[in-house]
Amino acid sequence: NDVVLPSNCCMLFCEGPPASSSCASGIRWMLLFLGRKVPLSFVHRVTTCCPPSLSRPILVSSALIKLRAIRSVAHTTFFVSAAGHNTRTMPERRPFVRLPTDVYPVNYGLCLKPDLIDFTFEGKLEALIEVTQSTNQIVMNCADIDIITASFVPQGSEEINATGFNYQNEDEKVTLSFPSALQKGSGTLKIDFVGELNDKMKGFYRSKYTTPAGEVRYAAVTQFEATDARRAFPCWDEPAIKATFDITLIVPKDRVALSNMNVIDQKPYPEDENLVEVKFATTPIMSTYLVAFVIGEYDYVESQSSDGVTVRVYTPVGKAEQGKFALEVATKTLPFYKDYFSVPYPLPKIDLIAIADFAAGAMENWGLVTYRETALLIDPKNSCSSSRQWVALVVGHELAHQWFGNLVTMEWWTHLWLNEGFASWIEYLCVDHCFPEYDIWTQFVSADYTRALDLDALDSSHPIEVNVGHPSEVDEIFDAISYSKGASVIRMLHNYIGDEDFRKGMNAYLLKFQHKNASTEDLWDCLEQASGKPIAAVMGSWTKQMGFPIIVVDQEQQGDDRILTISQKKFCASGPHNGEDCPTWMVPISICTSEDPKCSKLKVLLDRPETTITLSGVGPDQWVKINPGTVGFYRIQYSSSMLESLLPGIRDLSLQPVDRLGLQNDLFSLSRAGMISTVEVLKLMEAFVNEPNYTVWSDLSCNLGVLSSLLSHTEFHEEIQEFIRDLFTPIGLQLGWDSKPGEGHLDALLRGLVLGKLGKAGHKPTLEEARRRFKEHVEGKQILPADLRSPVYLTVLKHGDSTTLDTMLKLHKQADMQEEKNRIERVLGAISAPDLIQKVLNFALSEEVRPQDTVSVIGGVAGSSKQGRKAAWKFVRDNWEELYNRYQGGFLISRLIKLTVDGFAIDKMAAEVKSFFESHPAPAAERTVQQCCENILLNAAWLKRDADDIHRYLLQRKAPPV
Repeated sequence: NDVVLPSNCCMLFCEGPPASSSCASGIRWMLLFLGRKVPLSFVHRVTTCCPPSLSRPILVSSALIKLRAIRSVAHTTFFVSAAGHNTRTMPERRPFVRLPTDVYPVNYGLCLKPDLIDFTFEGKLEALIEVTQSTNQIVMNCADIDIITASFVPQGSEEINATGFNYQNEDEKVTLSFPSALQKGSGTLKIDFVGELNDKMKGFYRSKYTTPAGEVRYAAVTQFEATDARRAFPCWDEPAIKATFDITLIVPKDRVALSNMNVIDQKPYPEDENLVEVKFATTPIMSTYLVAFVIGEYDYVESQSSDGVTVRVYTPVGKAEQGKFALEVATKTLPFYKDYFSVPYPLPKIDLIAIADFAAGAMENWGLVTYRETALLIDPKNSCSSSRQWVALVVGHELAHQWFGNLVTMEWWTHLWLNEGFASWIEYLCVDHCFPEYDIWTQFVSADYTRALDLDALDSSHPIEVNVGHPSEVDEIFDAISYSKGASVIRMLHNYIGDEDFRKGMNAYLLKFQHKNASTEDLWDCLEQASGKPIAAVMGSWTKQMGFPIIVVDQEQQGDDRILTISQKKFCASGPHNGEDCPTWMVPISICTSEDPKCSKLKVLLDRPETTITLSGVGPDQWVKINPGTVGFYRIQYSSSMLESLLPGIRDLSLQPVDRLGLQNDLFSLSRAGMISTVEVLKLMEAFVNEPNYTVWSDLSCNLGVLSSLLSHTEFHEEIQEFIRDLFTPIGLQLGWDSKPGEGHLDALLRGLVLGKLGKAGHKPTLEEARRRFKEHVEGKQILPADLRSPVYLTVLKHGDSTTLDTMLKLHKQADMQEEKNRIERVLGAISAPDLIQKVLNFALSEEVRPQDTVSVIGGVAGSSKQGRKAAWKFVRDNWEELYNRYQGGFLISRLIKLTVDGFAIDKMAAEVKSFFESHPAPAAERTVQQCCENILLNAAWLKRDADDIHRYLLQRKAPPV
């Protein structure tokens, strides 16, 4: 029958009997693409339903893919209907099996020749391998790659050609079959293959950039962690299968070519005078996920660290100046880590490079660290203080991995947290060393510690250590548990052990396992030997079970002694765990008093459900505080008399900032869990009127944002805005709009935070001044300082119209710096009118927004208003196929889902979200979907429970006294 097809559709045709699920081998298949450039990965998915015996060409009306044999595998059935929608019958997940151990690589000789016009690449692999037991097949990882020829040359013997390549797509493996058994011993595996420079920001992919002259070009770059080296070359893509690498790149002669090691040879490519062959030095023994190569156009700045390592920061052409701040941080950081670990950096050079299209913040490839532009580039005139701090932290994080992750690597992804948790902790130690004025450890509590507590209180959380099998499960654990809870428990451990013994244990661990792999238990052993403390027993309770305790404290005065009763039970976001089999933790507990709020009077290890502690010499007029420094990973519930005695410490600032923050954050969390009334927290918040500390205000602001979002579902949203205006006005007046002589980094951050909060909440003087300054900025009369741009942009958009939005989109188009584009993208969602909200959402998927930044535009819409949330959710559903295809199950899809739906507060929305993802599966985001549904139900319960009381309180606090 004649079927009218849209031009971007494709159809499967077959001749012969109707197709059955078994795909009878006699059927002839043909795939016809009508007028469409088809990504290779799509072709692979479609062709997997072809019978094993068949070897017919695919006909593609595009130069993108050369004609080649259909791959022989039958695991996934994929049909494309006339309407262009696909329906997949996913096979049941088989138990995941790691690669066999009968063959392993010693050295990869890898030559790659990317085509930056057609977005394909050719590769030659000559791997020196060791056969440990006789076998007639070699199993490797391979995805989205077509092997053309493969052979094995045993040492001192004849070459044996492979007779078959069996691709197991679901497991991302290929089995090379040989006509006779490969005997024990060494030999060379030779493979010629082709692949696609994809646009999915993983594997070997293309990254779009614009030259200073305005021409659009592409770089070829890599992102292999966790399991995507297999998209660039067939390999043993598991972290424990380490080898050395000799990499050669054949590239246009006017492009920069970089890899993990330094260049040792460069010569013209004999077959094409426009190409050069660039050969790199042999790497140390390393895991595949840390291999990297970049081909593109870049400028650089260079320096040497005090210990003689060449450091370069590569920037887009014409922007070398913007690499200087990161260069300064890197050259300070390398000697700091060398000193801290007592182990030198093992490579001759390290390059830090800004990549235009990049999914993560950065990636720690050994010797060639890749970054988003916003995580590396700082313009002295146009970068704000928070960007400088972010760059310092990310550089500190990635350089820590050069030791902790690269030199010593986790044995399997189950131990990923060890890499990421450790680097997420020590990045703060490093920044505190380089920039003590940042007060970065207080910021850690707000940025990482409380974030981890919030996620880990959910029933759908997971332990720090997760058994990971299939590659699709790995992306899911790159989350706040691995990073932020991991960092928080290492901070608690460091505090429990003490710095000297901690460093001693770290040094022993790195020396014992350098160039090898290790597990969590290996680190505990080294720290236990160094400190003499029961590290494995204590830490096992924090890494192997999910969640954390709430420490319940009561007190009694007996003469000059204070008797404390301390108990623990699991804290849940829905309230305390009251069931049977309540887990317990080994909890390091510190206690201080008002006599010296910064110093622990007593430290104990709570290793049972309840204990009693006597504090000698504590008079009735002194307060007692648990967890000084907010270091222990737990929530605290004080008796009302203890809490009452701590409140003056907030007003008179005698409690240190991190403890003022922790107290407020604990109470806010208890109110969400229904253990205290939200009104109690609002009363506490009013005590922060004299607060001078940026991070304390930042945490308050964040919690008020959560409350404001919750109350957007009520009729009294304006009353909470009035509360916010009242709370933030005194500090706003004190700070003013312009920086004063002698102010520092934290004053700039605080001013931006407070003005943004007041502007968004509709504080009239702030709104008027923001509009005035915005007008002058747009007209070029008085350019806004970088630290004021976000709050001003946010304020004028929140209370703006279509003209404001058009002006902002024009500023976005004109912006030369990615930081400025991102700054605008994050606040566009503040616009209020429904038609303009839709315009912003459409803009998110336009060519104007880089693929990785679409998520923050949609998230900005969802987080700004009730209307925005509904519109964003509808937009994600309507464009799901495009969004899912764009992020291919990576962690950006999880982030998109979380930002879009987390703020709903109606029970039926949880059912709607659950239902949508049941019919549109996103395997790498399954846990995120569960967490979002749980959060929606928690929000709904919170609203039902406390809305009336909050409303009464907000009205009563404004009522004139009787």
